[in-house]
Amino acid sequence: MRDIASFIEHTLLRPDATARDIETLCAEARQHRFRAVCVNGCWVPWARHHLDDTDIKVVSTVGFPLGAMDADAKRFEAEAAIDAGAQEIDMVLNIGRLKDGDTQYVLRELRDVVEAADERPVKVILEACLLTREEKLRACGWILDSGAKFVKTSTGFSRAGATVEDVQLLRGAVGDKFGVKASGGIRDTPTALAMIEAGANRIGTSHGVAIADGVLLARADSY
Repeated sequence: MRDIASFIEHTLLRPDATARDIETLCAEARQHRFRAVCVNGCWVPWARHHLDDTDIKVVSTVGFPLGAMDADAKRFEAEAAIDAGAQEIDMVLNIGRLKDGDTQYVLRELRDVVEAADERPVKVILEACLLTREEKLRACGWILDSGAKFVKTSTGFSRAGATVEDVQLLRGAVGDKFGVKASGGIRDTPTALAMIEAGANRIGTSHGVAIADGVLLARADSY
């Protein structure tokens, strides 16, 4: 299996995060060679400044964490993030409209954000803990139709995060070639590895250093 660091999007989305905190996040991403950092929109330029000479991606949230704002606001937020230097977008789906079965609204919102991302990958956050199995599967169908590149389990700000069962369900729904990002409550190496085994090809976590160090310790113990 590839180095676990290549799966990790090192994440800092706390409302009290400061410029120094983002700088530390980026330094840790450099040290451990994480796939990406994930930050709120206002920190995209600062993260790019600290990572511009690397291949570490800067991911910006859109519609975070509730997903309930007007669809045009999400489109504008995505455009602003791309203009600021974001290389990927993590967008929260409108959960209420999904539960209403409002195909037209949700697909329009998804396609607008995908268009605003201008060919950068869009990951669509479901907040799986709030959805039934049928709603998760319905959402996956819409996401596949929208031009997005990933489905993501959770924001980490609701009542529960990623589960192995949800990752398996989403992987089965979207197929082998689509992206699945597990996020929310992934705090240690065994949990991260279980998510990867279940089908995740990205791990969103604020505990990336501990997870990566756990793998290093395990390797050291094996000699």
